[in-house]
Amino acid sequence: MAIRNLTNFSDALFRKKSKPVVKFDERLWTLLDDMADTLRHVKGYGCAAVHVGVLRRVFVVVDKSGVIEVVNPSILEESAETQRVLEGSIAPGASRGHVVRPLRVMVTGVDRHGEPISVSGEGFLAATFCHEIDHLDGVLFTDKLVE
Repeated sequence: MAIRNLTNFSDALFRKKSKPVVKFDERLWTLLDDMADTLRHVKGYGCAAVHVGVLRRVFVVVDKSGVIEVVNPSILEESAETQRVLEGSIAPGASRGHVVRPLRVMVTGVDRHGEPISVSGEGFLAATFCHEIDHLDGVLFTDKLVE
């Protein structure tokens, strides 16, 4: 496991759409472990693979319950109820600003071994899931600022 270099927020890589993961092997597991280590090192909450220069559909979130890994994630359900969240990024050069996100979401995908999973989030966790999935789609939180 290692701490990886972070992609600068202004890098064009953040505007590219990440490709689905098709191989569930040692290389993927190392990426996931390194993303978690990097996230802890910078004291962040969420890390999409693009943060470490990899265009694969995977994110890692550190929550009070531990590390949440989702490969090939998509939002299955989101509440009509919304929240206004102050967001930033672990990427160097990122600003901060308020974004409107769903209050609750359910995310589906697979785990590091390719087994189906679903995770639910509410409040800040829901916003973090949405933020990281946006990164995988080439969308930045700054595109959604409300002020």
